[in-house]
Amino acid sequence: MSILARTTRRTAGSAAVAAASFLLLAGAGILAAPSAFAGVPGGTSAADRNSDFNGDGYTDVLAGVPEGTVDGKKGAGYVTVQYGAPNGIGTNTTVPKGRVQVISQSTKGVPGTSEAWDDFGEAVATGDLDGDGYDDAVIGAPGEDEGSVADAGRVTVLYGSKAGLGAGRTASVTAAKPAAGARFGLAVAAARFSGDTDADQLVVVDQKVGLRVFTYHAGVLRPVGAPHSTGHRLQPAYVTTGDYDRDGFADLVVSGYSPDDDYSKGWSAYYAGGTEGLTYRRDLHGGLGSASGDINGDGYDDLVLGQLSAADDATGDADAPGGLVGVYYGGEHGPAGTQGPGTAPQWWSQNSPGVPGTAEKGDAWGADLSVADVDGDGFADVAVGAPGEDVGRVADAGAVWLLRGSRTGLTGAGAQSFDQNTAGVPGTAEADDAWGAQVRLADTDGDGRAELLAAAPGENAGDGAVWLLPASGTGLLADGSWSYGAGALGGTAHGARFGAVIDE
Repeated sequence: MSILARTTRRTAGSAAVAAASFLLLAGAGILAAPSAFAGVPGGTSAADRNSDFNGDGYTDVLAGVPEGTVDGKKGAGYVTVQYGAPNGIGTNTTVPKGRVQVISQSTKGVPGTSEAWDDFGEAVATGDLDGDGYDDAVIGAPGEDEGSVADAGRVTVLYGSKAGLGAGRTASVTAAKPAAGARFGLAVAAARFSGDTDADQLVVVDQKVGLRVFTYHAGVLRPVGAPHSTGHRLQPAYVTTGDYDRDGFADLVVSGYSPDDDYSKGWSAYYAGGTEGLTYRRDLHGGLGSASGDINGDGYDDLVLGQLSAADDATGDADAPGGLVGVYYGGEHGPAGTQGPGTAPQWWSQNSPGVPGTAEKGDAWGADLSVADVDGDGFADVAVGAPGEDVGRVADAGAVWLLRGSRTGLTGAGAQSFDQNTAGVPGTAEADDAWGAQVRLADTDGDGRAELLAAAPGENAGDGAVWLLPASGTGLLADGSWSYGAGALGGTAHGARFGAVIDE
């Protein structure tokens, strides 16, 4: 199945962006927005980003399966939850009962009803919205109809507790005036953006208004004023958060494509958090994959953006048709950029010194990104997904890279690459697997080293699968890696494209 086959049922606006993405990726792309992760109330540092629904100190993994079938309804969608523990995450056959969950709108207590192409789980995020010390799950269903308003969209919140996620406490959030094709919830994020609350706030992105911000008050998520960009017009799709200026408030980056340049390049809008909330600062080059973390260990989060379009003067690499990754280092004024103070971003490609492979058209290198410390040296590393990478003569089989953080920033020294033909990695590279369409670095066993989750939504004719590569003091390991599909977690597997969305 084509990676973007599902766009045939989308609204015209969505289809335009999807078509642009398809052209840029030469047939490779990702299905949905990887959303930002948030930490404990008031915390935005990398160490706080633990997605901990039951408060046991271990990172949990939330994945969206928007194309999953529920009660016979194709594309109704569901999410899966895997709870971390001293031995990490597992499946229904490898961990005790209760450490794996499947949740949909057919789950008792969850608002709404499972309907075809609701896309429940197309965007997911975590954050402690009610300030009780337990992270909550935020789930976007941009295909949800509100009454007769098609594809208006909805966001569901499942609140965490000592027992983890459940349907006992939930919230349903929609636009005040639902609009057809708005796709409210196409991207979501949660973090403490302002001084109005000690809890995290919720950001919801749609195709009509752009950003909407919600704050928990008296048991209800209430809308508050949202900032507006004065830069490029942006068709938003992706979000990440980080404290780039180290002021104790989370900042927000919204990425996507701009009609101003006929959707030919990715752009991102940077909003700084503060006592008064989010404020638009400037636009940045790059706009597909996005992630944040402290790569050089200076206490400021750094921003990493993918740029899959043709290189231009801003990137400084005209010979990287396979995609680029830009690193904007944090500082007093936030992520440095060509339009702001500080130094310009540092651009990386498969042609950069030390990086394995060769940049080729359609690789989609940087389609998804994740930032966390893999080897436990105190510097965050960067996982780079390239779902369009050809493995030998196998087209669009996909691959993943790991670039190391250091005191001087990102480096090609010790860089690694993996695909399904790497010795020790289960499976075989096959055409259109799109291995690396989603990547997530997560320390689910609490040893101070983040393992890699790498997804291949095209695996098994579109059923999809996820691989886990263990971490060590020398980097990621192929030996000991394992894979699983939606069926191993209790979800409907056929045509689910499992792994299309994993919380960042």
